Amino acid sequence: MIMYDVKNNVKNLRLEIHENDEIAYLEYRYYKKDIAFMHTVVPKILEGKGIASALAKYAFEFAKQEKKLVMVYCPFVGSYLKKHPELREQLDKQYSK
Repeated sequence: MIMYDVKNNVKNLRLEIHENDEIAYLEYRYYKKDIAFMHTVVPKILEGKGIASALAKYAFEFAKQEKKLVMVYCPFVGSYLKKHPELREQLDKQYSK
């Protein structure tokens, strides 16, 4: 996997990768005692480069650093979890299927 420089845009509550004047991002929100991954957006020109996966990977690392359990609303993050079942231990069981 290519390594991308992920920035935490605290003001807009999103993790971002800046590439060729484009911004890919994963939105998050703090909810109760958890962190919720809401939505991932990758501009068409950046698709197929592993950027969404890099954002999801970083998001789970970020949640661990913040000592937060995870709630998943984003369909992409849900599919990422299927490929990385070891991350399921970070989910808030109260809100996961």
